[in-house]
Amino acid sequence: MRIVFIGSGNLATHLSLALKAVGEDIVQVFSRTEEHAKELAEKLSCNYTTNIDEIDGNADIYIFSVKDDAINEIAASVCKNASNAVFIHTAGSVPMDVFKGYAQHYGVLYPMQTFSKARHVDFRPIPCFIESSDNKTLDLIRQLAESISDEVVMADSEKRRKLHLAAVLACNLTNHCYRLAERVLQEEQIDFRLYLPLIDETAKKVSEMSPRDAQTGPMIRYDVNVMNRQIGLLPDERTRQIYRLMAESIHEDSCQ
Repeated sequence: MRIVFIGSGNLATHLSLALKAVGEDIVQVFSRTEEHAKELAEKLSCNYTTNIDEIDGNADIYIFSVKDDAINEIAASVCKNASNAVFIHTAGSVPMDVFKGYAQHYGVLYPMQTFSKARHVDFRPIPCFIESSDNKTLDLIRQLAESISDEVVMADSEKRRKLHLAAVLACNLTNHCYRLAERVLQEEQIDFRLYLPLIDETAKKVSEMSPRDAQTGPMIRYDVNVMNRQIGLLPDERTRQIYRLMAESIHEDSCQ
């Protein structure tokens, strides 16, 4: 199938390369940033444009992988030039109906993973959550998803909103805690890599038990003396507030 990618960021890069690897024909990349559009197009050996009016109107599928609030704006322009195509977005928190009124055949393919351009990711184990406007479109999106992933799951827009929220908590907030730890270590010129075995073991444990059962440390014991000493070592009030709120949440969850 002929596919146009709307977007050239982290997810667009990995998804387009995964689809190309299984034989899909990526014909064009659109991005408002020429450097990014050109970079991805070179990897895909396809054309690119930064002009929305120059998007190829003869593709079978248009995959939107842009900022959430840009989908509606861009869809209005793209859909009118390719009315018989299928339009797919990849966002976790955007309803499928963002295409309603603009297109007849549309849906969602949401890969739940964190992506960075510089880091290779194997798509096969990544859960892909799909939804569509009609059964024929669903079959097409399912076929597309199953060509790159072993874990394809139906999820409507409301479920996907919760999935995305949980992903933010499990990934983005957790990663920010790594960053807070890194800042503390930098003050003492301690290499953050020394903490990778601890991080790896924490992640491995939740593949064998629930996060609630895996929790350890002074917060679950509510060891006030230890916690107060640690709060005193933190460099700013915002980080101290995060520590206190997390301590209360962990302790309260352990008591339920």
